[in-house]
Amino acid sequence: MASFQPHEPAALDLIDPIDALLSAHGLRRTAAARRVLGWLLAHPDTSYTHAQLQAALSGEGPSALDRVTLYRLIDRLAQVGLLLCRVDASRVRRYQAMPASVHAMPHFQCQSCHRDSPLDGALRGNADDLERAAQSALAALQALGYQGMTLDFAVRGVCADCAASPASPASPASPAIPSPGAAP
Repeated sequence: MASFQPHEPAALDLIDPIDALLSAHGLRRTAAARRVLGWLLAHPDTSYTHAQLQAALSGEGPSALDRVTLYRLIDRLAQVGLLLCRVDASRVRRYQAMPASVHAMPHFQCQSCHRDSPLDGALRGNADDLERAAQSALAALQALGYQGMTLDFAVRGVCADCAASPASPASPASPAIPSPGAAP
């Protein structure tokens, strides 16, 4: 009588997807790299500053990340296209996981509260048009010899929450301009 042997998973079944991403992009599969990329992939709709990432990933012992190691790691992840790095209106760098299938990540930056909000849900009806425009722009640049490109689509203004707040000016970025013919 033959005994039942459970199916042993193939070697490919054992590869961690984060390890696979790091390897595919020529990066070392360190515990720090797995931790940072794993965190950002688990929160794909949120962009983080360096300080916010450090606070979110803070820990003690061997898993602790110092700020320089974290900075170098997120810089490398952004260089190979695993993270989107954008600079907001206040010149603060924000990092977000960059899905491989996405060529344009639309987002709104509030110039009052400095929140950075993804617009993919708000623009869902126009997502195909945006993707085609991004593909067209990237193809034109590639024909000129540019390589390794992503497109950052940022809309800047005042969010609905800040606009509704009585203490907030309508738009801190644009001063009031009198209408033509108005008395000074």
